[in-house]
Amino acid sequence: MTATILMIAMTLSTILAILSFWLPQMTPDMEKLSPYECGFDPLGSMRLPFSMRFFLIAILFLLFDLEIALLLPFPWAAQLNTPSIVILWAALILTLLTLGLIYEWLQGGLEWAE
Repeated sequence: MTATILMIAMTLSTILAILSFWLPQMTPDMEKLSPYECGFDPLGSMRLPFSMRFFLIAILFLLFDLEIALLLPFPWAAQLNTPSIVILWAALILTLLTLGLIYEWLQGGLEWAE
């Protein structure tokens, strides 16, 4: 029974994947390929220079946001029978992130002005 359902699901997904490549009509014209800017013709290049420092700060923010998500269950896990394992993992996460922050700081990645 399970094999039959699995076979039907795989067959259906394969058919739908193949149809998705054949069915769309690919007829681009100049209007579809031009950038839309509130009804006006674009004045300059659509590609703006991207600050790599901003990207690094954003990645650091995501890392420390992830740290909060990983350490959030810590108060509940500390009430287990063996909280030493939880404390060890929390200390390991904090140590690793602190070392990464120190490395980034020493490399000058946190400075906006040069």
